[in-house]
Amino acid sequence: MWKKVGIGVLLVLLVIGVWQRELISYGLMQGRGQLRILFNTKPVDEVLADASFPDSLKTKIELIQEIKRFAIDSVGLDPSGSYESFYDQHGKPILWVITAAEPYKLVAKQWNFPIIGTFSYKGFFKKDRADEQVTELKQAGWDTRVGEVSAWSTLGFLKDPILSSMLERPVGSLAELIIHELTHGTLFVKNSLEYNENLADFVGEYGALRFLAFKYGKASEEYQNYLATKAFYDRYDEHILRGTQTLDSLYGSFKPTTPVAVKDSLKWQAIRQIVVTSDTIRDERSTATRRSVKKRSLNKLNLPNNAYFIGYLTYRKQQNRFREEFVTRFHSDFKEYLTYLKKTYPSL
Repeated sequence: MWKKVGIGVLLVLLVIGVWQRELISYGLMQGRGQLRILFNTKPVDEVLADASFPDSLKTKIELIQEIKRFAIDSVGLDPSGSYESFYDQHGKPILWVITAAEPYKLVAKQWNFPIIGTFSYKGFFKKDRADEQVTELKQAGWDTRVGEVSAWSTLGFLKDPILSSMLERPVGSLAELIIHELTHGTLFVKNSLEYNENLADFVGEYGALRFLAFKYGKASEEYQNYLATKAFYDRYDEHILRGTQTLDSLYGSFKPTTPVAVKDSLKWQAIRQIVVTSDTIRDERSTATRRSVKKRSLNKLNLPNNAYFIGYLTYRKQQNRFREEFVTRFHSDFKEYLTYLKKTYPSL
């Protein structure tokens, strides 16, 4: 009997392996990439004791330790074993993420993963595999976008290291990044990527401002530079979100009989207008700050497609919701707000 059961189980596993071979192959590839990083990290104490390691970078590593302690003790995020080790990328990107969207709708392609749920993006530790996936998606008619990633969270399943690329960031941006990723390890709702990323962005920005005020003071250059950056991107958010509404209306006006050439012409005309008018956004950042903070930029020579706007909505669409709820319902008491969120939204 046990022999028959064993054969039956083996057959089931073989069927699952054939049916889900792409997912299994992807999982093995990602697992190897993650293990390669973990096996090549060094404890922070060892890096700080290394006489050959630049003092300026040691200062940034020590700063990350301060940010982490502040995020746990003062912001109220969960304790974490992350950022206690260091991985040197040797100047190379570590992860590429692809997003895809329908060509005439702001609707994202979804990828389903065991345990963690549905995502509207997919990461790759190997650039050639990301490029292969992008080529397949383009051939299937999707708008696509691929970008390098500066950090990610394993949601507390593993101890995420400090990446060498993090040390290139200005203080405010670094604080925002670390607190953003620690938020994922504190609260991550399955199948709610937009909610998770918007929340982490909100907490990252809120926590960064509090940390900078605590460490340097509100009159400091660090605080004021970050405040100016945040004000600029708040205005940028509003501009892009208005643009997505314009695109939504345009795509909704298309009929099944509308020729593809007409759809494309109107689509790219609208996107070009969004890009060109972004020049009117008021920017009070210093020249040095503009050079040091690079994200969410638009390129007139290489117009973004729907995948850009989908990726943007994933991170920024719900910012006002969190801000208003935090201020009006919880009177800017963040620990009380976080307790409410944890009780209301079950986390992985």
